[in-house]
Amino acid sequence: MKIVIATAVYYPQVNGVAVFSYNLAVGLSKRGHDVMVICPSQTGKNYEEIIDGVRTVYLRSVQAKIYHDQIHPLPARKSFLGIKAPRLLYKHGFRVSVFPYPEIRKALEDFKPDVVHVQVSDPIGLSVVFYARKHNIPVVTTEHNQPEVLTGSMKLPYAIKKPVDMLLSSYFRDRQSKSDFVTMPTEEAIIHLLSKHPIDIPVAAVSNGVDLSHFKPGKADGAIYEKYGIPKDKKILLYVGRVDPEKNVGLVIKAFKKAQVKLPKTELVIVGDGVDKARLERLASGYDLGDSVKFLGRVMPPDLYELYKIGDVFVTASEIETQGIVLIEAAATGLPLIAVNKGAVKEVCQDGQNGVLCEPGNIEEISNAMIKVLSDDELFKKYSKKSLEIAHGHDFEKTLDSFINIYNKVVKDKQNYK
Repeated sequence: MKIVIATAVYYPQVNGVAVFSYNLAVGLSKRGHDVMVICPSQTGKNYEEIIDGVRTVYLRSVQAKIYHDQIHPLPARKSFLGIKAPRLLYKHGFRVSVFPYPEIRKALEDFKPDVVHVQVSDPIGLSVVFYARKHNIPVVTTEHNQPEVLTGSMKLPYAIKKPVDMLLSSYFRDRQSKSDFVTMPTEEAIIHLLSKHPIDIPVAAVSNGVDLSHFKPGKADGAIYEKYGIPKDKKILLYVGRVDPEKNVGLVIKAFKKAQVKLPKTELVIVGDGVDKARLERLASGYDLGDSVKFLGRVMPPDLYELYKIGDVFVTASEIETQGIVLIEAAATGLPLIAVNKGAVKEVCQDGQNGVLCEPGNIEEISNAMIKVLSDDELFKKYSKKSLEIAHGHDFEKTLDSFINIYNKVVKDKQNYK
């Protein structure tokens, strides 16, 4: 098939949608399909590039300087009279394509897709859907977000947040209703968004999945310990992901501080970059944690695969995960999980099976979970074994099978309708 994947974020960005879109495009290409990705340019200019066998069309874009692009390192904040100025704008702002339809029309007319798969309701996604419906091309939509997740990161007052959530929910459902098939990463996400307001088109849960050939248990390469300054004689609590305020990494640091009383030979390793990193480094320093908390910054494969292996337990306090690719990656590496009981996380971190689910924001529970898992060898082994079993159900090859079946269905249905 000739498949178009439209997304607002793509490689080399490292958030969940970008990683999923990249994995999907490359995986489909390896299966013999002709794939084209449409996404915003990271230079601002319109151009094409072949990335890992995938024709990638980068559309003209502008910077939204109020949000970091997740690619470039964050420079230190400027100081005035010894006081660090608040960071209001970013030199490397998030890239957005504002009026992309003419470029999209040209690309799609040239490519002549059999099906389009839209990831985000940005101008690119909306333009691709408009073109596809106009030319009777089947549309598959994957809904990666939940309204509460988006507004939760904005810290809106409840009186404002509730009506905004309702408006966003209505918008999401309207967008989905213009598709021929809708997927979400989990059953929980489907129930949450559509149980009270169902839509009259097929909907299915399809895991984001991970490539189990990359994420698997075993000992890390010895050179990784030396490269990143990780001790071999300590237990490692690991966090991987964006280091932004909505990820609540500060709660993990505070919980780790409390747990250290009973876990003195333990370190917390934080892999990732983001706008909250400098504040979290100051937080760790203020708690006098010294080298017990390591910030490794943004790490890309293949080192990332090895860093998962240095971990003993994966821990996150994020409340905004619609599934959490990093949780699946950690489980596939055989790590017990500690997370909070919010959203769809419980489908990967299953309380009492492969880890511990804590109440959101409860530092005491997260701290006790760290102590519990790292102090009980039998429990640790049980959770580790179960993590591998759960991760097997999220093998990316199964994800590819599901999407190829969906594409075949919508193409066939569209042909029969003609």
